[in-house]
Amino acid sequence: MGETITFWVLAVVSVGAALGMVFNRKAVYSALMLGTVMLCLAVLYAVQDAPFLAAVQIIVYTGAIMMLFLFVLMLVGVDSSDSFVETLKGQRFWAVLAGLGFLTLIVLAVGNAIFAPETGLAAATQQGGYIRSIALLLFTKYVFAFEVTSALLITAALAAMVLAHREKLTEKLTQKDLSRARFLGDHPSPLPGPGTYARNNAIDMPALLPDGSVAESSVNRYLARYDVEHDHLPEDPKLAEAIRHTAEHDEAPTEAEQDAESNEVTK
Repeated sequence: MGETITFWVLAVVSVGAALGMVFNRKAVYSALMLGTVMLCLAVLYAVQDAPFLAAVQIIVYTGAIMMLFLFVLMLVGVDSSDSFVETLKGQRFWAVLAGLGFLTLIVLAVGNAIFAPETGLAAATQQGGYIRSIALLLFTKYVFAFEVTSALLITAALAAMVLAHREKLTEKLTQKDLSRARFLGDHPSPLPGPGTYARNNAIDMPALLPDGSVAESSVNRYLARYDVEHDHLPEDPKLAEAIRHTAEHDEAPTEAEQDAESNEVTK
């Protein structure tokens, strides 16, 4: 009875999370929904007396692969606009072909699960326990599918790198060019850190210069835009005006500025 209740509860949660992953417009939310699906699968494995699969599901997929997805999102940027320029010719045709192939695999898997006779857990693990039975199946009967899946994951990672590549319209600035432009500009020294001399040591508060004036260059433009939209401005009129002024002049950074920021992070 408890196994049936657990299955139906987790089935509703996992299917809802899967639909949220597909139809959500924000990549971070989609990644979190995918993590929810993986955790539900791990619990279902544990309920079906498969502790090894449950541990692998949490350690490998939820712990390693999901963290890889989140790291990629952090590197690419969650606020970067989507590019509608197709960098690969004919990708729609191959995408439709791959979708039809995946749909065929789903139909065959569901048909096999419905019409094939049940084997039972005891018969599936009679060759020496869970780990030995899984290893024998992976490297004997299903070795071709296992290797194809590995190649598919590597191809997906390479494809993500190719699709995330952007064509540069201008020549990439070198470290020498960035250093020269920095010393010829208005701020040869590093930008003041957020909240350096402020009474509130927080990243959403602008820094105060030694003369007491507000350093607008230290305000994070994304947080400033969020504070203005949700009316989370500080009580100090100088700080509030600096945040409002930064949000009003918030523009998308150019490629040169993005390269400079990436070089700063690398250093």
